[in-house]
Amino acid sequence: MTRSHVYDWVLELEPQPDPVSSSSVFPFRSSNAYNKKEFEEACAVKEEEFPWYADLVNYLICGEIPKYLDAYQKKKFLRDINHFYWDEPYLYKKGTDGLFRRCIAEEEVQGVLEHCHGSAYGGHFATFKTVQKVLQAGLWWPSMFKDAYGFIAKCDPCQRMGNITRRNEMPQNPILEVEVFDVWGIDFMGPFNPASYGNKYILVAVDYVSKWVEAIASPTNDHKVVLKLFKSIIFPRFGIPKAVISDGGSHFINKVFESLLKKHGVKHKVATPYHPQTSGQVEVSNRQIKAILARVVGVSKRDWSAKLDDTLWAYRTAFKTPIGRTPFQMLYGKSCHLPVEVEYKVIWATKLLNLDIKEAQEKRSVDLHELEEIRLEAYESSKVYKERTKAFHDKKISPKDFKAGDQVLLFNSRLKLFPGKLKSRWSGPFTIKEVLPFGAISLFAKDGSEFKVNGQRLKKYLADSVIPEGSTVHLQEPQLA
Repeated sequence: MTRSHVYDWVLELEPQPDPVSSSSVFPFRSSNAYNKKEFEEACAVKEEEFPWYADLVNYLICGEIPKYLDAYQKKKFLRDINHFYWDEPYLYKKGTDGLFRRCIAEEEVQGVLEHCHGSAYGGHFATFKTVQKVLQAGLWWPSMFKDAYGFIAKCDPCQRMGNITRRNEMPQNPILEVEVFDVWGIDFMGPFNPASYGNKYILVAVDYVSKWVEAIASPTNDHKVVLKLFKSIIFPRFGIPKAVISDGGSHFINKVFESLLKKHGVKHKVATPYHPQTSGQVEVSNRQIKAILARVVGVSKRDWSAKLDDTLWAYRTAFKTPIGRTPFQMLYGKSCHLPVEVEYKVIWATKLLNLDIKEAQEKRSVDLHELEEIRLEAYESSKVYKERTKAFHDKKISPKDFKAGDQVLLFNSRLKLFPGKLKSRWSGPFTIKEVLPFGAISLFAKDGSEFKVNGQRLKKYLADSVIPEGSTVHLQEPQLA
């Protein structure tokens, strides 16, 4: 519609003044008496009140081209108008397949998409098939694919389908420590079947700096085994650590273990549920120990607990890429002498240096002074390695931007282990209370309680939220200026 037509409609819709008291009730002036500002206000009819095809209909009826078009827009307008046909009161467009489809206004789009996507015959298909169903129904509008994509993104049943992949992970937050034996990660492996001499589990502890591993086999996975590891191995051999990282299992979360750590001033850090990447160093060590055991056990597979010490020997003397050397070298400042070196007469086994106590003492003293430099180089190597790993990981994930107050759906990881045929793996929606550092998110439960999850298991709930009657709304504290 041109601006002159809009202005004529405005004048026709204006209430005409009473000839008796026109000056007191509704002062009317001719159009020549309006200045530019008053004319703009009189013509201030919102564009949204007219459908998108108003200019097309105006041209097909009156033959008038909109005056606001420049030369290129006018050329495109005259080219596109050949595909439209007016059959009062509807406008039709001829498609590339030769069929005529009715052009619908913006206010009708929502209803059409609800029918073609979410009705009994819609099927909740994706964007392409939903648009195909709209075209089959004989309807058309310019932004069909964009509107269909936005509508499907907010569809509640569709949001509750699907799984989580590595693209849904949160950005990596590497744990980089400086001093050896300051931070330990602990985790249970098992149950192993068959059992070995009554043992079904392996408790593994790994140092985050030197990658040194300690492990014990046990028949159960309770807190008594954890206490035995710390009292007989960790504390006497390596001293009191600053922090211990574990999952949220009952064998790690109990009063007895917490009192032991509190007594010695050790901080206990617990990973979020269903997110083993938090204690990733332990998971990597578990996988490597399990791989070594699988290759060295006998045919019956019942001697794995007897092979555990040899497995730890092999692991401790293996080269670790992040630190650029073996855990044994990081700990003692020298390579571990293996039986193969004695059997095949390597240089240290043939030199008289080993028979001269004084010279051996001097060399060992130099090695100990070099140990600090070795650990510093290992720290720098580990830092570079983790930075590159983080950059490689983060470029392959989908960015997530969670804020306090957002509505989110939570992935139920139990259904990933025990799936149901028609069960949705997503529960909620839940409201975000706070976005914590290192990828953790604090949520409000339906009963008002709070719980923490990792952001990998969350996705934004885009459907228009409707607050049911009688529900509780959690308000945020106002920020002080």
